[in-house]
Amino acid sequence: MKRYREVFRLAIPNILSNISVPLIASVDTGLMGHLSSAHLAAVGSSAMIFNFLYWNFGFLRMGTTGFVAQEYGRNDKEGMTKSFMQAAIVAMVISLFLLILQSPLSQLSFQLLNLDGELQSLASSYFNTRIWDAPATLLLYIMMAWFFGNQNAIIPLILTVCINISNISLSILFVKQMDMGIHGVALGSVIANYIGVTIGLIFMWYRYPLIRMKWQDLKTDYSKFFAVNRDIFLRTFLLSITFAFLYSQAAQFGTIILATNVIVLQFTNWMSYAIDGFAYAAEALVGKYKGAQDKLKNTVTIRACFISGAVFAGIFSLVYGVWLDEITALFTDRIEVQQSIQNYKYWIIFFPILGFASYIWDGIFVGLTASRAMRNTMIIAFIIFIATHYLTVSSWGYHGLLCALAVYLLGRSLAQTYVFWKAGFELR
Repeated sequence: MKRYREVFRLAIPNILSNISVPLIASVDTGLMGHLSSAHLAAVGSSAMIFNFLYWNFGFLRMGTTGFVAQEYGRNDKEGMTKSFMQAAIVAMVISLFLLILQSPLSQLSFQLLNLDGELQSLASSYFNTRIWDAPATLLLYIMMAWFFGNQNAIIPLILTVCINISNISLSILFVKQMDMGIHGVALGSVIANYIGVTIGLIFMWYRYPLIRMKWQDLKTDYSKFFAVNRDIFLRTFLLSITFAFLYSQAAQFGTIILATNVIVLQFTNWMSYAIDGFAYAAEALVGKYKGAQDKLKNTVTIRACFISGAVFAGIFSLVYGVWLDEITALFTDRIEVQQSIQNYKYWIIFFPILGFASYIWDGIFVGLTASRAMRNTMIIAFIIFIATHYLTVSSWGYHGLLCALAVYLLGRSLAQTYVFWKAGFELR
Protein backbone atom coordinates (compact mmCIF):
# COMPACT_ATOMS: atom_id res chain seq x y z
CA MET A 1 0.00 0.00 0.00
CA LYS A 2 2.91 2.36 0.66
CA ARG A 3 3.98 2.16 -2.99
CA TYR A 4 0.40 2.85 -4.12
CA ARG A 5 0.26 5.94 -1.93
CA GLU A 6 3.56 7.11 -3.38
CA VAL A 7 2.35 6.48 -6.92
CA PHE A 8 -0.95 8.29 -6.35
CA ARG A 9 0.80 11.19 -4.58
CA LEU A 10 2.50 11.93 -7.91
CA ALA A 11 -0.13 10.52 -10.26
CA ILE A 12 -3.26 12.37 -9.05
CA PRO A 13 -1.84 15.90 -9.55
CA ASN A 14 -0.49 14.71 -12.92
CA ILE A 15 -3.88 13.28 -13.92
CA LEU A 16 -5.64 16.51 -13.00
CA SER A 17 -2.94 18.46 -14.82
CA ASN A 18 -2.95 16.23 -17.89
CA ILE A 19 -6.73 16.04 -18.26
CA SER A 20 -6.81 19.83 -18.36
CA VAL A 21 -4.44 19.78 -21.37
CA PRO A 22 -6.87 18.15 -23.83
CA LEU A 23 -9.56 20.35 -22.25
CA ILE A 24 -7.97 23.25 -24.14
CA ALA A 25 -8.08 21.31 -27.40
CA SER A 26 -11.64 20.28 -26.59
CA VAL A 27 -12.70 23.89 -25.98
CA ASP A 28 -10.99 24.95 -29.22
CA THR A 29 -12.69 22.05 -31.00
CA GLY A 30 -16.04 23.06 -29.54
CA LEU A 31 -15.61 26.73 -30.47
CA MET A 32 -14.66 25.86 -34.05
CA GLY A 33 -17.15 23.00 -34.33
CA HIS A 34 -19.99 25.43 -33.79
CA LEU A 35 -18.76 27.65 -36.63
CA SER A 36 -18.44 25.10 -39.45
CA SER A 37 -17.07 21.68 -40.32
CA ALA A 38 -14.24 23.43 -42.18
CA HIS A 39 -13.26 25.39 -39.05
CA LEU A 40 -13.36 22.15 -37.02
CA ALA A 41 -11.20 20.28 -39.53
CA ALA A 42 -8.77 23.20 -39.85
CA VAL A 43 -8.18 23.68 -36.11
CA GLY A 44 -7.72 19.93 -35.63
CA SER A 45 -5.25 19.71 -38.50
CA SER A 46 -3.42 22.85 -37.37
CA ALA A 47 -3.16 21.58 -33.81
CA MET A 48 -1.77 18.33 -35.25
CA ILE A 49 0.98 20.30 -36.98
CA PHE A 50 2.07 21.77 -33.65
CA ASN A 51 1.74 18.43 -31.91
CA PHE A 52 4.07 17.10 -34.59
CA LEU A 53 6.55 19.97 -34.18
CA TYR A 54 6.53 20.01 -30.39
CA TRP A 55 6.22 16.25 -29.81
CA ASN A 56 9.42 15.81 -31.80
CA PHE A 57 11.15 17.84 -29.11
CA GLY A 58 9.46 15.91 -26.31
CA PHE A 59 12.91 14.45 -25.62
CA LEU A 60 13.57 17.71 -23.77
CA ARG A 61 10.93 16.73 -21.21
CA MET A 62 11.46 12.97 -21.11
CA GLY A 63 15.24 13.07 -21.05
CA THR A 64 15.28 15.80 -18.40
CA THR A 65 12.86 13.91 -16.15
CA GLY A 66 14.94 10.73 -16.33
CA PHE A 67 18.23 12.49 -15.62
CA VAL A 68 16.86 14.69 -12.80
CA ALA A 69 15.00 11.82 -11.11
CA GLN A 70 18.13 9.67 -11.04
CA GLU A 71 20.16 12.63 -9.76
CA TYR A 72 17.51 13.18 -7.10
CA GLY A 73 17.90 9.55 -6.02
CA ARG A 74 21.66 10.14 -5.71
CA ASN A 75 21.09 13.52 -3.96
CA ASP A 76 23.14 15.21 -6.70
CA LYS A 77 21.82 18.79 -6.55
CA GLU A 78 24.48 20.22 -8.83
CA GLY A 79 23.68 17.54 -11.42
CA MET A 80 19.96 18.40 -11.29
CA THR A 81 20.73 22.06 -11.94
CA LYS A 82 23.09 21.24 -14.80
CA SER A 83 20.46 19.00 -16.42
CA PHE A 84 17.94 21.86 -16.37
CA MET A 85 20.33 24.48 -17.74
CA GLN A 86 21.63 22.25 -20.55
CA ALA A 87 18.10 21.37 -21.67
CA ALA A 88 17.00 25.03 -21.50
CA ILE A 89 19.89 26.14 -23.73
CA VAL A 90 19.06 23.45 -26.31
CA ALA A 91 15.35 24.45 -26.17
CA MET A 92 16.09 28.10 -26.93
CA VAL A 93 18.29 27.18 -29.90
CA ILE A 94 15.56 24.91 -31.31
CA SER A 95 12.93 27.65 -30.81
CA LEU A 96 15.04 30.12 -32.75
CA PHE A 97 15.26 27.73 -35.71
CA LEU A 98 11.50 27.11 -35.65
CA LEU A 99 10.78 30.84 -35.80
CA ILE A 100 13.28 31.39 -38.62
CA LEU A 101 11.90 28.47 -40.66
CA GLN A 102 8.20 29.06 -39.97
CA SER A 103 7.22 29.80 -43.58
CA PRO A 104 8.65 26.65 -45.22
CA LEU A 105 7.47 24.58 -42.24
CA SER A 106 3.88 25.75 -42.68
CA GLN A 107 3.83 25.14 -46.44
CA LEU A 108 5.33 21.68 -46.11
CA SER A 109 2.86 20.79 -43.35
CA PHE A 110 -0.17 21.86 -45.40
CA GLN A 111 1.02 19.77 -48.35
CA LEU A 112 1.62 16.68 -46.22
CA LEU A 113 -1.83 16.98 -44.60
CA ASN A 114 -3.52 17.50 -47.99
CA LEU A 115 -4.92 20.90 -46.97
CA ASP A 116 -5.95 23.31 -49.70
CA GLY A 117 -8.47 26.03 -50.44
CA GLU A 118 -10.49 27.17 -47.42
CA LEU A 119 -8.89 24.62 -45.10
CA GLN A 120 -5.38 25.87 -45.91
CA SER A 121 -6.42 29.49 -45.45
CA LEU A 122 -7.89 28.78 -42.01
CA ALA A 123 -4.95 26.58 -40.99
CA SER A 124 -2.47 29.25 -42.12
CA SER A 125 -4.15 31.84 -39.88
CA TYR A 126 -3.74 29.49 -36.90
CA PHE A 127 -0.15 28.50 -37.72
CA ASN A 128 1.20 32.03 -38.26
CA THR A 129 0.03 33.02 -34.78
CA ARG A 130 0.68 29.85 -32.79
CA ILE A 131 4.32 29.44 -33.93
CA TRP A 132 5.30 32.34 -31.65
CA ASP A 133 4.72 30.26 -28.54
CA ALA A 134 7.57 27.86 -29.45
CA PRO A 135 10.07 29.26 -26.89
CA ALA A 136 7.46 29.17 -24.12
CA THR A 137 6.22 25.68 -24.98
CA LEU A 138 9.68 24.08 -25.05
CA LEU A 139 10.78 25.85 -21.87
CA LEU A 140 7.61 24.65 -20.15
CA TYR A 141 8.50 21.08 -21.16
CA ILE A 142 11.78 21.40 -19.30
CA MET A 143 10.30 23.13 -16.25
CA MET A 144 7.64 20.45 -15.84
CA ALA A 145 10.26 17.72 -16.25
CA TRP A 146 12.53 19.30 -13.66
CA PHE A 147 9.73 19.53 -11.10
CA PHE A 148 8.67 15.91 -11.80
CA GLY A 149 12.26 14.74 -11.40
CA ASN A 150 12.30 16.49 -8.04
CA GLN A 151 9.25 14.36 -7.08
CA ASN A 152 7.05 17.47 -7.07
CA ALA A 153 3.77 17.14 -8.98
CA ILE A 154 1.99 20.04 -7.26
CA ILE A 155 3.81 22.91 -8.96
CA PRO A 156 3.25 21.41 -12.47
CA LEU A 157 -0.44 21.10 -11.55
CA ILE A 158 -0.58 24.76 -10.51
CA LEU A 159 1.21 25.81 -13.70
CA THR A 160 -1.03 23.72 -15.93
CA VAL A 161 -4.23 24.98 -14.30
CA CYS A 162 -3.07 28.60 -14.65
CA ILE A 163 -2.12 28.07 -18.30
CA ASN A 164 -5.35 26.30 -19.16
CA ILE A 165 -7.65 28.73 -17.38
CA SER A 166 -5.88 31.57 -19.20
CA ASN A 167 -6.05 29.73 -22.51
CA ILE A 168 -9.73 28.83 -22.27
CA SER A 169 -10.74 32.29 -21.03
CA LEU A 170 -8.76 34.06 -23.74
CA SER A 171 -10.00 31.74 -26.49
CA ILE A 172 -13.64 32.30 -25.51
CA LEU A 173 -13.01 36.06 -25.27
CA PHE A 174 -11.29 36.26 -28.65
CA VAL A 175 -13.74 33.98 -30.49
CA LYS A 176 -17.09 34.72 -28.84
CA GLN A 177 -16.69 38.35 -27.86
CA MET A 178 -14.17 39.68 -30.38
CA ASP A 179 -15.13 37.42 -33.32
CA MET A 180 -11.47 36.59 -34.12
CA GLY A 181 -12.24 33.05 -35.30
CA ILE A 182 -9.40 30.55 -35.61
CA HIS A 183 -6.81 33.29 -35.09
CA GLY A 184 -8.35 33.88 -31.66
CA VAL A 185 -7.85 30.31 -30.37
CA ALA A 186 -4.21 30.39 -31.53
CA LEU A 187 -3.57 33.75 -29.86
CA GLY A 188 -5.10 32.46 -26.63
CA SER A 189 -2.62 29.57 -26.60
CA VAL A 190 0.36 31.86 -27.20
CA ILE A 191 -0.47 34.29 -24.40
CA ALA A 192 -1.34 31.50 -21.95
CA ASN A 193 1.97 29.68 -22.47
CA TYR A 194 4.00 32.81 -21.76
CA ILE A 195 1.94 33.35 -18.62
CA GLY A 196 2.88 29.80 -17.61
CA VAL A 197 6.59 30.36 -18.21
CA THR A 198 6.53 33.49 -16.07
CA ILE A 199 4.83 31.70 -13.17
CA GLY A 200 7.18 28.72 -13.52
CA LEU A 201 10.29 30.88 -13.33
CA ILE A 202 8.94 32.57 -10.23
CA PHE A 203 8.44 29.17 -8.57
CA MET A 204 11.93 28.02 -9.52
CA TRP A 205 13.53 31.21 -8.27
CA TYR A 206 11.84 31.28 -4.87
CA ARG A 207 11.14 27.59 -4.15
CA TYR A 208 14.23 26.03 -5.73
CA PRO A 209 17.01 28.62 -5.89
CA LEU A 210 19.35 27.35 -8.58
CA ILE A 211 22.94 26.57 -7.68
CA ARG A 212 25.35 29.08 -9.16
CA MET A 213 27.31 27.36 -11.90
CA LYS A 214 30.33 28.32 -13.95
CA TRP A 215 29.68 28.81 -17.65
CA GLN A 216 32.24 26.14 -18.56
CA ASP A 217 30.21 23.58 -16.59
CA LEU A 218 27.31 24.09 -18.98
CA LYS A 219 29.48 23.78 -22.08
CA THR A 220 30.75 20.31 -21.17
CA ASP A 221 29.27 16.85 -20.62
CA TYR A 222 26.62 17.09 -23.34
CA SER A 223 27.55 13.65 -24.70
CA LYS A 224 25.22 11.68 -22.42
CA PHE A 225 22.48 14.29 -22.84
CA PHE A 226 22.54 13.98 -26.62
CA ALA A 227 23.04 10.21 -26.66
CA VAL A 228 19.86 9.61 -24.65
CA ASN A 229 17.85 12.38 -26.28
CA ARG A 230 18.81 11.37 -29.83
CA ASP A 231 17.03 8.05 -29.39
CA ILE A 232 14.04 9.65 -27.67
CA PHE A 233 13.84 12.16 -30.53
CA LEU A 234 13.73 9.35 -33.12
CA ARG A 235 11.08 7.55 -31.06
CA THR A 236 8.97 10.70 -30.78
CA PHE A 237 9.45 11.54 -34.45
CA LEU A 238 7.92 8.19 -35.42
CA LEU A 239 5.06 8.80 -32.96
CA SER A 240 4.39 12.17 -34.57
CA ILE A 241 4.60 10.68 -38.06
CA THR A 242 2.01 8.08 -37.06
CA PHE A 243 -0.59 10.64 -35.99
CA ALA A 244 0.23 13.02 -38.84
CA PHE A 245 -0.33 10.08 -41.19
CA LEU A 246 -3.72 9.48 -39.54
CA TYR A 247 -4.77 13.07 -40.27
CA SER A 248 -3.38 12.99 -43.79
CA GLN A 249 -5.19 9.75 -44.66
CA ALA A 250 -8.43 10.88 -42.99
CA ALA A 251 -8.38 14.04 -45.12
CA GLN A 252 -8.60 11.89 -48.25
CA PHE A 253 -12.06 10.68 -47.12
CA GLY A 254 -13.46 14.24 -47.16
CA THR A 255 -14.20 17.03 -44.69
CA ILE A 256 -16.78 15.06 -42.64
CA ILE A 257 -14.41 12.16 -41.98
CA LEU A 258 -11.57 14.58 -41.26
CA ALA A 259 -13.78 16.33 -38.69
CA THR A 260 -14.77 12.91 -37.33
CA ASN A 261 -11.10 11.99 -37.04
CA VAL A 262 -10.42 15.15 -35.01
CA ILE A 263 -13.07 14.14 -32.48
CA VAL A 264 -12.07 10.45 -32.40
CA LEU A 265 -8.52 11.49 -31.52
CA GLN A 266 -9.90 13.89 -28.90
CA PHE A 267 -11.40 10.86 -27.15
CA THR A 268 -8.04 9.10 -27.42
CA ASN A 269 -6.23 12.17 -26.06
CA TRP A 270 -8.49 12.38 -23.02
CA MET A 271 -7.61 8.79 -22.18
CA SER A 272 -3.89 9.13 -22.89
CA TYR A 273 -3.44 12.28 -20.83
CA ALA A 274 -5.15 10.64 -17.86
CA ILE A 275 -3.10 7.43 -18.07
CA ASP A 276 0.02 9.56 -18.53
CA GLY A 277 -0.50 10.66 -14.93
CA PHE A 278 0.70 7.20 -13.89
CA ALA A 279 3.37 7.23 -16.60
CA TYR A 280 4.77 10.49 -15.17
CA ALA A 281 4.68 8.97 -11.68
CA ALA A 282 6.63 6.01 -13.09
CA GLU A 283 9.18 8.38 -14.65
CA ALA A 284 9.85 10.12 -11.35
CA LEU A 285 9.79 7.06 -9.08
CA VAL A 286 11.56 4.58 -11.35
CA GLY A 287 14.25 7.18 -12.00
CA LYS A 288 14.62 7.91 -8.28
CA TYR A 289 14.93 4.24 -7.34
CA LYS A 290 17.30 3.57 -10.22
CA GLY A 291 19.50 6.41 -8.93
CA ALA A 292 19.28 4.89 -5.44
CA GLN A 293 19.88 1.39 -6.94
CA ASP A 294 16.81 -0.10 -5.23
CA LYS A 295 15.39 -2.75 -7.61
CA LEU A 296 12.85 -4.08 -5.10
CA LYS A 297 11.07 -0.73 -4.70
CA ASN A 298 11.21 -0.26 -8.44
CA THR A 299 9.52 -3.60 -9.09
CA VAL A 300 6.69 -2.84 -6.66
CA THR A 301 6.30 0.67 -8.12
CA ILE A 302 6.01 -0.67 -11.67
CA ARG A 303 3.34 -3.17 -10.60
CA ALA A 304 1.36 -0.42 -8.84
CA CYS A 305 1.51 1.84 -11.91
CA PHE A 306 0.24 -0.90 -14.23
CA ILE A 307 -2.66 -1.95 -11.99
CA SER A 308 -3.73 1.67 -11.46
CA GLY A 309 -3.45 2.44 -15.18
CA ALA A 310 -5.56 -0.60 -16.09
CA VAL A 311 -8.33 0.49 -13.70
CA PHE A 312 -8.41 3.99 -15.16
CA ALA A 313 -8.42 2.64 -18.73
CA GLY A 314 -11.45 0.50 -17.87
CA ILE A 315 -13.23 3.54 -16.45
CA PHE A 316 -12.62 5.51 -19.63
CA SER A 317 -13.94 2.68 -21.81
CA LEU A 318 -17.06 2.49 -19.64
CA VAL A 319 -17.65 6.25 -19.80
CA TYR A 320 -17.20 6.29 -23.58
CA GLY A 321 -19.57 3.37 -23.96
CA VAL A 322 -22.35 4.95 -21.90
CA TRP A 323 -22.04 8.68 -22.69
CA LEU A 324 -20.51 8.81 -26.16
CA ASP A 325 -23.42 10.79 -27.66
CA GLU A 326 -23.42 13.39 -24.89
CA ILE A 327 -19.67 13.92 -25.07
CA THR A 328 -19.72 14.15 -28.88
CA ALA A 329 -22.39 16.86 -28.65
CA LEU A 330 -19.96 18.97 -26.60
CA PHE A 331 -17.51 18.93 -29.50
CA THR A 332 -19.90 19.77 -32.32
CA ASP A 333 -23.57 20.43 -33.07
CA ARG A 334 -23.14 19.33 -36.70
CA ILE A 335 -25.56 16.43 -37.17
CA GLU A 336 -23.56 14.90 -40.00
CA VAL A 337 -20.43 14.71 -37.82
CA GLN A 338 -22.36 13.33 -34.82
CA GLN A 339 -23.85 10.62 -37.00
CA SER A 340 -20.44 9.82 -38.45
CA ILE A 341 -18.97 9.34 -34.95
CA GLN A 342 -21.58 6.65 -34.25
CA ASN A 343 -20.14 4.50 -37.04
CA TYR A 344 -16.83 4.27 -35.16
CA LYS A 345 -18.14 3.93 -31.60
CA TYR A 346 -16.51 0.61 -30.74
CA TRP A 347 -13.05 1.74 -31.77
CA ILE A 348 -13.36 4.67 -29.36
CA ILE A 349 -14.48 2.34 -26.56
CA PHE A 350 -11.63 -0.16 -26.96
CA PHE A 351 -8.72 2.24 -27.54
CA PRO A 352 -8.16 2.84 -23.77
CA ILE A 353 -7.86 -0.89 -23.05
CA LEU A 354 -5.54 -1.47 -26.00
CA GLY A 355 -3.31 1.52 -25.36
CA PHE A 356 -2.85 2.07 -21.62
CA ALA A 357 0.12 -0.32 -21.19
CA SER A 358 2.21 1.47 -23.82
CA TYR A 359 1.87 4.76 -21.92
CA ILE A 360 2.94 3.16 -18.63
CA TRP A 361 5.90 1.47 -20.30
CA ASP A 362 6.99 4.81 -21.74
CA GLY A 363 7.15 6.26 -18.23
CA ILE A 364 9.16 3.28 -16.98
CA PHE A 365 11.63 3.50 -19.86
CA VAL A 366 12.03 7.26 -19.33
CA GLY A 367 12.82 6.72 -15.65
CA LEU A 368 15.43 4.13 -16.60
CA THR A 369 16.73 6.46 -19.39
CA ALA A 370 16.29 3.38 -21.62
CA SER A 371 16.21 5.49 -24.77
CA ARG A 372 17.45 2.78 -27.11
CA ALA A 373 14.64 0.43 -26.08
CA MET A 374 12.09 3.24 -26.58
CA ARG A 375 13.42 3.85 -30.08
CA ASN A 376 13.50 0.20 -31.12
CA THR A 377 10.01 -0.68 -29.86
CA MET A 378 8.58 2.38 -31.59
CA ILE A 379 10.20 1.33 -34.89
CA ILE A 380 8.52 -2.08 -34.57
CA ALA A 381 5.12 -0.53 -33.77
CA PHE A 382 5.40 1.95 -36.65
CA ILE A 383 6.13 -0.80 -39.17
CA ILE A 384 3.13 -2.77 -37.87
CA PHE A 385 0.94 0.35 -38.13
CA ILE A 386 1.87 1.11 -41.75
CA ALA A 387 1.50 -2.54 -42.80
CA THR A 388 -1.92 -2.84 -41.16
CA HIS A 389 -3.10 0.39 -42.79
CA TYR A 390 -2.25 -0.72 -46.31
CA LEU A 391 -3.75 -4.16 -45.71
CA THR A 392 -7.11 -2.86 -44.45
CA VAL A 393 -7.87 0.67 -45.65
CA SER A 394 -8.68 -0.25 -49.24
CA SER A 395 -11.54 -2.54 -48.16
CA TRP A 396 -12.51 -1.04 -44.79
CA GLY A 397 -12.06 2.68 -45.49
CA TYR A 398 -11.77 4.80 -42.34
CA HIS A 399 -12.43 1.67 -40.25
CA GLY A 400 -9.17 0.33 -41.68
CA LEU A 401 -7.34 3.45 -40.53
CA LEU A 402 -8.68 3.04 -36.99
CA CYS A 403 -7.86 -0.68 -37.10
CA ALA A 404 -4.24 0.26 -37.88
CA LEU A 405 -4.24 2.59 -34.84
CA ALA A 406 -5.61 -0.18 -32.61
CA VAL A 407 -2.97 -2.66 -33.79
CA TYR A 408 -0.31 0.01 -33.33
CA LEU A 409 -1.28 0.62 -29.69
CA LEU A 410 -1.34 -3.09 -28.92
CA GLY A 411 1.89 -3.72 -30.85
CA ARG A 412 3.76 -1.08 -28.87
CA SER A 413 2.61 -2.62 -25.59
CA LEU A 414 3.69 -6.12 -26.56
CA ALA A 415 7.08 -4.99 -27.91
CA GLN A 416 7.81 -2.98 -24.76
CA THR A 417 6.78 -5.87 -22.52
CA TYR A 418 9.06 -8.25 -24.39
CA VAL A 419 12.20 -6.07 -24.26
CA PHE A 420 11.72 -5.36 -20.55
CA TRP A 421 11.18 -9.06 -19.86
CA LYS A 422 14.45 -9.82 -21.69
CA ALA A 423 16.63 -7.07 -20.17
CA GLY A 424 14.80 -5.82 -17.04
CA PHE A 425 16.43 -2.89 -15.26
CA GLU A 426 19.53 -3.21 -17.45
CA LEU A 427 17.67 -1.71 -20.42
CA ARG A 428 19.56 0.84 -22.49
